[in-house]
Amino acid sequence: MPRLAYLGPEGTFTEEALSLLDPTAERLPCANVSAALNAARAGEADGAVVPLENSIEGAITTTLDEFAWGEPLLITAELLLPVRFSLLARPGTEIPHIKRLYTHPAAITQCRGYIARELPDAVVVAAPSTAAAAQEVSLPGSPYDAAIAPRIAGEYYGLTELAGGIGDRSDTVTRFVKVNRPGGPLPAPTGSDRTTLVVFLADDHPGALLEMLTEFSVRGVNLTRIESRPTGDGIGRYFFHFDFEGHIGDARVGEAIAGLHRICGEVRFLGSYPRADGMAPQIKRGTSDEEFGEAGEWLARIRAGQV
Repeated sequence: MPRLAYLGPEGTFTEEALSLLDPTAERLPCANVSAALNAARAGEADGAVVPLENSIEGAITTTLDEFAWGEPLLITAELLLPVRFSLLARPGTEIPHIKRLYTHPAAITQCRGYIARELPDAVVVAAPSTAAAAQEVSLPGSPYDAAIAPRIAGEYYGLTELAGGIGDRSDTVTRFVKVNRPGGPLPAPTGSDRTTLVVFLADDHPGALLEMLTEFSVRGVNLTRIESRPTGDGIGRYFFHFDFEGHIGDARVGEAIAGLHRICGEVRFLGSYPRADGMAPQIKRGTSDEEFGEAGEWLARIRAGQV
């Protein structure tokens, strides 16, 4: 039975994502995303499940930076999880009595409208996770009156749901990924795959980003996400995260990655894995595996003098 680390404690959205990605796994709750990924790197767990991006908040920058700078890990699966927030408090608490509210910064952002309407005078304090907020509120003598967290966190920690579905958007989704240490086989191509890279520029010059994007464009590889993150070497210096359609086993994807390797300072491959939404890419004329193969055979004949 595999052991998977995740952002804890019990009752987080990440734990729910883990249970859907691998219901049989033993669960190792960790204090933060970095700790979960380091547990996988150190062999304390067989892998980890972490949030990567949210449909409202955008990318989870801690996760992006861990993938770029930490010891290599490979994404092997992803999950799109609808996110529903609840206002939780100790039994007997009423909404007008809430003066100090505890929750994760992402929940603060995603429930901003509700907080402004219903809790305009409450002091809002950031927590390590939504479940950690619920756990803290459940303790006797807690300085916090309520937490915003998943309803299941209230069930774990004996809190009452004062209001449910309090997010500003009812269709909010968070994308979670399962990661493993390198060394095993990659997930096989399914025809509906995603590949993730981290790319560092060789040097900063006019058109550097365009050169990278051209490697995808000329081969018909569709980007689904691009993020820039600072390298820490000074203002204006960035590296890039890319998600795009296809599997490294696809000719067009393999050639695009090889092209990036030729022109960039470093390319870190983070995995090719099935897309959670099941969407298949549109293959442009001239970019299918068969067409790449036929072109290679034609070139070989030309080089052999068979003109």
